[in-house]
Amino acid sequence: MSTANALHHNANSVITSGQFSENSIEDRGNEYVIKTTRKDLTACHIRSLAHHEVRIIQVKSFVDKEAAQIISKGALELGYKPYINVDNVRRIGMAYYETEHKPDLIEKYFSISRICLEQLRCACSPVGSPMDTARCLLDEVWPSGANLQTLFGKKMFVGLSRMVEPDTTFLAHHDIFADDAPGMEESDSVISQFGANVYVQMPEKGGELLMWHRNLSIDEFDEMRAGEYGIHIDKLPCPDVVLKPETGDLLIFDAHKLHAVASPKEKARLALSFFIAYRGDDVPLTFWS
Repeated sequence: MSTANALHHNANSVITSGQFSENSIEDRGNEYVIKTTRKDLTACHIRSLAHHEVRIIQVKSFVDKEAAQIISKGALELGYKPYINVDNVRRIGMAYYETEHKPDLIEKYFSISRICLEQLRCACSPVGSPMDTARCLLDEVWPSGANLQTLFGKKMFVGLSRMVEPDTTFLAHHDIFADDAPGMEESDSVISQFGANVYVQMPEKGGELLMWHRNLSIDEFDEMRAGEYGIHIDKLPCPDVVLKPETGDLLIFDAHKLHAVASPKEKARLALSFFIAYRGDDVPLTFWS
């Protein structure tokens, strides 16, 4: 069975619970990962991800380790605060996910967008923001270009910095723009949604990206998460793909698929994060946080 056929088959399989433990975690599913470099990233790589032929693009050493150390230090000095709607996840900036369709929070999101963007740039000084580099790279690589997502006629924020503290985790979840911005042409037109993380600090143990092939409907996901923002990974089978990024790597992955973060040990995992929307091979990519 080809990789593409295997992915299609696995996406329709049934999830059963209670089969996975972080105690025995190791990299797996390398056949679903494209490994490349910043100068070698191509539109073909992005198409492979959009067409579900792979799950992750790993851009090695997107930021060098010395620059990553400067950026992580600047981010820590700026300070991480809990999400408005998830108090055990900490970030710098505001994710659109936090607005939960509430007009006052949507107004707040747009009012602080430029402030958050400039704060990130200051935190990255003097090496420059990897978010700006990523935005330029995607525009250069994708034939139709790439630009900042607009919503309600306003530019969205891009460049959330997130922290996973030692012995905590990001629960298994999927990211769907149409859930965060329902009834909007901008979100309903998205065919594939990618998550993109630049890792500026990684622990020696833990912090792996975990992914499952299986598609979960919104109803299935809501039932399994039982009121939390995601599903505890001990309720899930072994992930189909496990990848431990190194400090400085950029990962671009299929955010519509269930994904989680294994608990870091001894040191926090810090990453700069954003989403990328794919609407077709001849349509510009867009990005936001």
